[in-house]
Amino acid sequence: MLLEAAGIRKSFAGVHALRGVSFDLRPGEVHALVGENGAGKSTLVKIIAGAQTADAGSLRVAGQLVEHYTPAMARALGVAVVYQQPALFPHLTVAENIALALESGGPSRGLWRRVDWRASDGRARELLARAGCVIDPRRLVSSLSMPEQQLVEIAKAIGARSRVLILDEPTASLGTREAESLFGVIDSLRAAGAGIVYISHRLEEIVRIADRATVLRDGQTVATLARGAFGPAELIRLMVGREISAIFPKCELPLGEVVLETRALGSRAAGIRDVSLSVRAGEILGLAGLGGSGRTEFAETLFGLTPADAGEILLGGRPVRIGSPSEAIHRHRIAYLPEDRCRHGVVLEMPITANTTLAHLEAVSRHGWLDNAAERSLTRGLVERLRVKTDSLYTPAGALSGGNQQKVALARWLGTRPAVLILDEPTQGVDVGSKSEIHALMTDLAKQGVAMIMISSDLPEIVGMSDRIAVMHRGSLAGILNRGEATQERVLSLALGAAGAA
Repeated sequence: MLLEAAGIRKSFAGVHALRGVSFDLRPGEVHALVGENGAGKSTLVKIIAGAQTADAGSLRVAGQLVEHYTPAMARALGVAVVYQQPALFPHLTVAENIALALESGGPSRGLWRRVDWRASDGRARELLARAGCVIDPRRLVSSLSMPEQQLVEIAKAIGARSRVLILDEPTASLGTREAESLFGVIDSLRAAGAGIVYISHRLEEIVRIADRATVLRDGQTVATLARGAFGPAELIRLMVGREISAIFPKCELPLGEVVLETRALGSRAAGIRDVSLSVRAGEILGLAGLGGSGRTEFAETLFGLTPADAGEILLGGRPVRIGSPSEAIHRHRIAYLPEDRCRHGVVLEMPITANTTLAHLEAVSRHGWLDNAAERSLTRGLVERLRVKTDSLYTPAGALSGGNQQKVALARWLGTRPAVLILDEPTQGVDVGSKSEIHALMTDLAKQGVAMIMISSDLPEIVGMSDRIAVMHRGSLAGILNRGEATQERVLSLALGAAGAA
């Protein structure tokens, strides 16, 4: 066995995160770790990576019983983790980030060494190619999209020649084409004898690539199943202890007047051009496309983060200029849930109350002073409405599970009572239960007349929840599909720029 965890227990302030979990990994195997947010997956991964210490149980890596385990020891034993949120230095280049991760340490001549930048760039280029992507190693990480950052992390792990590779939601921000490339990389690593621990809420991926799947629920091992013995429905039943019949609870609603329209909208800074579309009251307009297609950049232009320099934006039929997010929120009632919830969605160090009211402090202030009672009341209502799991309204957002962080980020914008709500990957990295709840909330908002633009890399979500689907390709609109004619194949064909797809 490459990895054996037996009877792992872990508690935090009396709360049992793991209750005797056992998990193992064989050479050349993809073993999926499945469970809702809060089931214990992240805690188990941190223990395997040496970031946390188990209260009880044993851990063996490559047959070696490990004690006083640390992240450095884990790396030395060939354990690497690619977390859902990339841990890269934004102001360094891709090549520099990869070189730092692979640095063996120790001076070559006295205290100083000359950096061979050509060799560093070449090594980075090679590893990026093996990770299935083409990224200039000299680019600053701050200029990369989330999918690109994810692929850089995978390139780092490949370069470290890891025998145990843990992938935490590796395709959460990837489009279909990038995900297919990643699966090819996984197959190569598996063929070379590496073991892959694969964590994902995209259950169709689990069924496709996993040799085995272990399901956790409430900190306990529910089942370990071999390939062929599980499908999405069975995994959902084991994960949540009940059947979920409506992950995409979309219902047909009469649509209202056009709320927002763009006419030949363009932005050189955002890399978009000639985008013309509209969204009506009560409509969910899906916005699809591959990574780098301009989906997020279009949303940022609508929200005033990036200036438009061509075309026009109309609200209620009237042309408007949106110069900043503050104007978008307070003057035009446009809200934007960003793709990266940890960097832009919530402030991890701040409590739920502050995160919820941050965008509309005027609603909980009196004469310039924060009204704590009003803040608690508003937050409590939104927490109950979105079913945020927390013991206290003052819990820091960083202490919540990913799904609950996403709900808190949503709560902030619902508190502004938006007329237009832009959702960028609203269910990225959340479990099926939270996904179902977020989709149900979107349906309720549609019934209230909110116009929504939903950006998603999840094709079943795009097809299942959208009234119409606008597909982008290389910064332009490739086509718009009505709900009745939309299929995953047609959406992907447009996203790839295939002629005649629509």
